[in-house]
Amino acid sequence: MAARVEHVVNTGEFTLDGGTWEVDNNVWIVGNDEEALVVDASHDADAIAAAVGERRLSAIVCTHAHNDHINAAPALAARTGAPILLHLDDRLLWRNVHPDTSPDGYLSDRRRLTVAGMELIVLHTPGHSPGAICLYAPDLGTVFTGDTLFAGGPGATGRSFSDFPTIIRSIRSELLTLPPDTRVLTGHGATTTIGAEAPHLEEWIVRGH
Repeated sequence: MAARVEHVVNTGEFTLDGGTWEVDNNVWIVGNDEEALVVDASHDADAIAAAVGERRLSAIVCTHAHNDHINAAPALAARTGAPILLHLDDRLLWRNVHPDTSPDGYLSDRRRLTVAGMELIVLHTPGHSPGAICLYAPDLGTVFTGDTLFAGGPGATGRSFSDFPTIIRSIRSELLTLPPDTRVLTGHGATTTIGAEAPHLEEWIVRGH
């Protein structure tokens, strides 16, 4: 049974450094008819659980620990029994949102996760946050980039725990080295490809300075 990607958009608030903004978040569900994995459980656990349905949820993967990407994770984990996985370097951001709970496991660079018989590779891509990760699915020709890479450029680096030179290094070394036809499924907004974004790296560097 072939694996596929499904998409849910949830709306809520992003809060950091004393500011609050309304945002639409992409939630990605990877799997088949029997098993699934969720990338970024945002805002509405009920909507995500409804999309997962009766499938076994093997993991809730957090691309980073800003509140709008993790605020529904504990409720979804409680409903499904799925472990919450986050890179260790974002544990402080996690505690700012969920001081009374902890992730069930910590991700590291090049760790392999398996869902529906398919391998997903963790790529540590700091910059937007210290523990930001992307999740590469070679069999699907897809990378889930969270807020590291969008259609049109890198994720924001103007707030706490972020750094522009670091995100550029991450994109250059970990993402733009993927095959050009790799689909980029982002944390917000439109889908793109590695090939569509790669030619613009130098423009981003000039713009970022």
